[in-house]
Amino acid sequence: MHDILEIFKKSGALLNGHFRLTSGLHSPIYFQCALVLQYPDYCRQIAEKTIGNFSTKKIDLVISPAVGGIVIGQEVGRQLGVRTIFTERINGVMSLRRGFWIEKGEKVLICEDVVTTGGSVYEVIELVKEAHAEIAAVCYIVDRSGGQVQFGFDQYALVQMSAQTYTPESCPLCKEKIAIQKPGSRT
Repeated sequence: MHDILEIFKKSGALLNGHFRLTSGLHSPIYFQCALVLQYPDYCRQIAEKTIGNFSTKKIDLVISPAVGGIVIGQEVGRQLGVRTIFTERINGVMSLRRGFWIEKGEKVLICEDVVTTGGSVYEVIELVKEAHAEIAAVCYIVDRSGGQVQFGFDQYALVQMSAQTYTPESCPLCKEKIAIQKPGSRT
């Protein structure tokens, strides 16, 4: 975990301030994975460490929710040598687009960058179930929930921490009138 946090710090991807997360929660800390994953060597290293967690599992397909999971999902899929796709929202609903499909019975790895509440991953899980495929595992770079989010399948995070979050109504940063930033993919 320490080496991954060092990569985040070196690349300027571990941010402090007042942030609105994709979940709608507020936090004084933000993991901007895109700033890490823009460097191919860091992306490769993170994917290698991720794959080490499920090397004994058979994987046919890697699927990631857009936008955050796409880059790491693609590298994980490349290293595994399997087909790699991503989901997108259509009118707020997580969907397969661009001609992507999931085969019945495929062993699927769901790959995400950061999990706080797990909302996007839960939506991808439903798509995989609807296709009658099998979820082999769920992996992500950062677990902000400190292990509280459980998907009901084998899951792996490279960094696990309890990063403070607040509802907008209870956010002390809002009460201090600190400007909020919305760096996520759903602003």
